[in-house]
Amino acid sequence: MKYLLLINAGELDPSGGAVGCEPEDWMRFDKEITEAGVVVASESLADLVTATRVQVANDGSRTVTDGPFAETREVLGGFYVIDVPDLDVALDWAAKCPGSRAGGSVVVRPIADFAGA
Repeated sequence: MKYLLLINAGELDPSGGAVGCEPEDWMRFDKEITEAGVVVASESLADLVTATRVQVANDGSRTVTDGPFAETREVLGGFYVIDVPDLDVALDWAAKCPGSRAGGSVVVRPIADFAGA
């Protein structure tokens, strides 16, 4: 079963990195999860200031807002899509992820499978 691990950074240091998560932590985790053969896709996202939000009103009008967004408390840092036997295994990988430390979190969501619908 495929799961999305959505990584939300916790406290950020002045350089934009997550406090308590060194680049080596990420490299070690990425190597471990990749070598386990469960990664379907993964990406790290560019800095929050590069984000653009699009909202479409009921009348079809579009509003485009450049980031960063002041009301955002979490900073979406990246994701992994993994293919593992069940939710418990996905939660184990989420707990190993450096993004789950230092006030961060990893949201685990199953990927919808519409092939059988």
